[in-house]
Amino acid sequence: MISFFIALVGLIVGFFIYGTFVDKVFKPDDRKTPCVEHPDGVDYVPMKPWRAYLIQLLNIAGLGPIFGALSGAIWGPSVYLWIVLGTIFAGGVHDYLTGMLSMRNDGASVSELTGKYLGPVMKNVMRVFSVVLLVMVGVVFMVGPAGLLSTMITGGKGGSQAKTLTAVFTIIILAYYLLATLMPIDKVIGKVYPIFGICLIVMALGIGGATIIRHINGTHPMIELWDGFKNMHPKGAAQPIWPLMFITVACGAISGFHATQSPMMARCLTSEKQGRHVFYGAMVSEGIIALIWASAGIAFYNVAGKPFSTAGLFAAGGGNSTTVYKMSVELLGPVGSILALLGVVACPITSGDTAFRSARLTLADWFKIDQSKIKTRLPLAIPLLAVGYLISFLDYNIVWRYFSWSNQTLAMIALWTGATYLTKKVSPSKGWIATIPATFMSAVSITYFCFAPECLSFGTKLSNGTAVSYAIGIIGALLFFGIFMFRVFIPTVSKKHTSHTHHVAPQH
Repeated sequence: MISFFIALVGLIVGFFIYGTFVDKVFKPDDRKTPCVEHPDGVDYVPMKPWRAYLIQLLNIAGLGPIFGALSGAIWGPSVYLWIVLGTIFAGGVHDYLTGMLSMRNDGASVSELTGKYLGPVMKNVMRVFSVVLLVMVGVVFMVGPAGLLSTMITGGKGGSQAKTLTAVFTIIILAYYLLATLMPIDKVIGKVYPIFGICLIVMALGIGGATIIRHINGTHPMIELWDGFKNMHPKGAAQPIWPLMFITVACGAISGFHATQSPMMARCLTSEKQGRHVFYGAMVSEGIIALIWASAGIAFYNVAGKPFSTAGLFAAGGGNSTTVYKMSVELLGPVGSILALLGVVACPITSGDTAFRSARLTLADWFKIDQSKIKTRLPLAIPLLAVGYLISFLDYNIVWRYFSWSNQTLAMIALWTGATYLTKKVSPSKGWIATIPATFMSAVSITYFCFAPECLSFGTKLSNGTAVSYAIGIIGALLFFGIFMFRVFIPTVSKKHTSHTHHVAPQH
């Protein structure tokens, strides 16, 4: 319990100290924001900061800080370190920079930002990459809730009735997605999301409180970091912490999906000075939620008097609807079942609809299509949802596996975009706040791509596959860092030095 509270305090202190430092580096000012400059009543709609914060939290969260944290907790309490350090130094910086850069560029989507600062080739890569990712997110958060509702009604019996109900719920959710994708952001999302955002927070606080009580009464002790600072995964070396845990936790530490969501609120804030609380603050809040669920998952399956183990959590499947429902009901009683229903059904739906909305906005930015009229929104929204519906017939697990890697790769690219902006436009000496996490996430993504079975599968194909994956990941990250230094950092420093010497008066 001590390490849990240290981690919790670390997140809160990180928001006030490092979040403020990042904000000062970026230097928000009093320039007019996109929604003030040209409100369109659809996507560029002024919102109060508290409402924007709750919408941003629900946009980026969904089931990420719950399912991802529970699955990451299978590796043991070392997950606390990734949640805390990842949130403060990577995720918070990532979300803040993409949101603020979008505000500085008329609410542009992440693909357009990437193109502006990393060049046209990366722009086209990110356009395709982000749209595909967003559609996959929408599908995952459409099929999952539909299946869960069907399971609740049929009692998990399966069969033709369950399949029929799943299909019906999928169509109902799809119809809602169409509505949320097309309607002005303040009409559906702006009114419903703050309510669900509060429910997500209350649910986490309840789970955290119940877990602490069970630790105090000795029935389900929480494992301290120093008691489990190792790979506690039941499969051991076959499932190394690096890079698997860093990909699994995702939304609870850093997630590229957030880079696609921040521009939506960038189009609704009335002042740049609101950015730290909305973008960095929502990420820290998500980190706190992830920390609570990770610690709760470890403790829930850790019975007093037995050796510390995550085998029970592993046997339960880590983060999934059944695990969350069981924990909520046992820890919170009847109220827990209601909160669990909201958590595992409503939350993913509210991330799925904004995924499709972001995909529409990305395509609109791509092809320069005005979105102020519904007749121009329909031709983009309907094909996206149709493709999503067709993909929903594929194996859910296959879609999710490819989403995990592509999600963190997008985060890597977004961080390099932020690093380039800070180095060129602010100060070469300040760009490190994005350069360091960008290099780190490059190593994570490349290593995972080499190791994972759905990618190159070196981990199983080669006898020394883990070591080979590590080596390639580190070399790849250093290569990206070298390219950044020679293409961005050194030319910028040289240019500033030349400019400075040209302005120095000659000595006589």
